[in-house]
Amino acid sequence: MYLHVPFCLRRCAYCDFNTYAGLGHLIPQYVDALCAEIARAPDVRAHTLYFGGGTPSLLSPEQIERLVRAVRRRFGLPDGAEITLEANPGTVDRDTLSRLHAAGVNRLSLGVQSAHDGELRLLGRLHTWDQAVEAFRAARQAGFTNVNLDFIYGLPGQTLDRWRATLEAALRLGPEHLSLYALTVEEGTPLASRIASGELPFPDDDLAAEMYELAEEMLEAAGYVHYEISNWALPSHECQHNLVYWRNESYFGFGAGAASWWAGQRWANVPHPTEYIARISRGDSPVDEIETIPPQLEMGETMMMGLRLAEGISDARFRQRFGVGLAEVYRDQLTEMQRLGLLVWDGRTVRLTQRGRLLGNQVFQQFL
Repeated sequence: MYLHVPFCLRRCAYCDFNTYAGLGHLIPQYVDALCAEIARAPDVRAHTLYFGGGTPSLLSPEQIERLVRAVRRRFGLPDGAEITLEANPGTVDRDTLSRLHAAGVNRLSLGVQSAHDGELRLLGRLHTWDQAVEAFRAARQAGFTNVNLDFIYGLPGQTLDRWRATLEAALRLGPEHLSLYALTVEEGTPLASRIASGELPFPDDDLAAEMYELAEEMLEAAGYVHYEISNWALPSHECQHNLVYWRNESYFGFGAGAASWWAGQRWANVPHPTEYIARISRGDSPVDEIETIPPQLEMGETMMMGLRLAEGISDARFRQRFGVGLAEVYRDQLTEMQRLGLLVWDGRTVRLTQRGRLLGNQVFQQFL
């Protein structure tokens, strides 16, 4: 289960997610609407819960607890299930984190992004590195034993040495999980405008690849398992919620703009929180668009998502799901990608090679 919280204090310079600044006054009504949407949902079982955004940590611990209870009540979320909350370092303190932990949140994901204040300003982040360290330590004091840190690399003007320093600083903290994302310059964002005007240099793809390889080396040496293209975890600390997406399994999303995938259909709610609240208040469906996914596309998306994982895709699991084996559907693609050194296929499992992880998009396109 995914709950989308689209509110932010300020939109970051690189962000094109479904987020809105200056609408914090809507939060009480929005929480009411979320509870109502959850109560109307189909009778399914939940295994994980994820609060994403936006900035979910703008909700009070009491509001988070209310939503956790609503999900437990409606979907039978078991005790001990992974419950993740995304937080910006500048929006949480030890007291708030202690109350969130008491409310049932047992996994925290801090959007740190960089260990350098200049890079944080470039990204439009509101916190400093010192505040990020303080938030991490406060999380430990509050009882969190499963913490993820997000970082972005490939920034305009970023050097390999500066990225190395960020990784070293992150490793000194000792989080259970690290998510490292290459910067995507999204059209229409302030950062894209500054690059287009020549004020900032365009990110260097070759340098970003070097940064990725450096991260692989440093994190493996520190004991982290590289279990997904952009994600590393200490053993047994993989994000269970995101594994559902990467295995292309069913999920339900609630809130403005949230997407769902179930029984061969994919749908998304209206993106703006005002319209979302209005529809729920009227008793109308919040769904904005819906599509039926044909089996061939579902197979292709299963390949695209599953190849992101180090475990790859099992032929037995694929056959159980679709009634055909991998080689029956994708023999030509498997042969060609092996020839290029991008895939390993042993007849039982297909996986990306190290080179394939660097050129993942080139591989994924072959299956869609």
